[in-house]
Amino acid sequence: MVKTPAPAAARVQPVVLSGGSGTRLWPLSREKYPKQLLPLIGEDSLLQATVRRTDGIGAELASPMVVCNEEYRFVIAEQLRLMGKPGTIVLEPTGRNTAPALTLAALAAQADDATDPVLLVMPADHVILDTEAYCIAVRQGAQLAAQGMVVTFGITPDAPETGYGYIQSGAGVPGDGGGGAASSSARLIARFVEKPDLKTAQAYLDEGSYLWNSGIFMLRASVWLSAIGRCRADILGACEQAWHGVTRDGDFARVDKAAFAACPSDSIDYAVMERLTTSGRERADAVAGLPTGVVIPLQAGWSDV
Repeated sequence: MVKTPAPAAARVQPVVLSGGSGTRLWPLSREKYPKQLLPLIGEDSLLQATVRRTDGIGAELASPMVVCNEEYRFVIAEQLRLMGKPGTIVLEPTGRNTAPALTLAALAAQADDATDPVLLVMPADHVILDTEAYCIAVRQGAQLAAQGMVVTFGITPDAPETGYGYIQSGAGVPGDGGGGAASSSARLIARFVEKPDLKTAQAYLDEGSYLWNSGIFMLRASVWLSAIGRCRADILGACEQAWHGVTRDGDFARVDKAAFAACPSDSIDYAVMERLTTSGRERADAVAGLPTGVVIPLQAGWSDV
């Protein structure tokens, strides 16, 4: 019998990254109406399903935050309204990948919530069939993230998949994070690896310590801003300048276009996460003062559409 951990004490801020244009599903999904806004599984769009699955977390839950291209703002606002879950919609003037998107979200969270919430960072285009298992894992992650760790979720592989990146899990979290049973499945991140060929993917499956990289994260807003500042001060500086010029219009937060256009493009993994791994801390260009990176295995019927 699975022991369900107690709800996390920290306030959890759902952050949905909805910047993709859905080109893999063209022509069903076009740039003006990308895949995450389509009801591909059930009646909800993928974005709505991403927001709705947070209902079972059991923590003090903030209203959702969505980071998206400004062209999609009205349809996203309407989809949230239809759910009865209005929230902050941070508008990107142009796509700059996930690291700047998360940086804007962290700045917005700090501006709106003095408690320094734990951000639950989720791509808008994933399918997760077992919501209960997902929420149990998220509650585990929230306990660790509340203590200053950076948590990601690794999907337990059931096939030698060549279309996903992998995370190699390492040793257990020292002191089990103070969470007892809630953190017993968490492991230090040994390394991230790129999409493998079939032979390598089979070796990963046989070895047993490799997980698919889900791209779902949990961390405090302050922890991300500190880490991105240490690893990519140029990204933090550009995002801070863009946020300094933010204008609010109802649920919309529109950042300064020129400042954000100057922001470098980089992913969360490349900008920060790879430096939080065991191997990353041994690199010649290792960055001091970074938080602990941990991975929690997840078996929840996950797929990346």
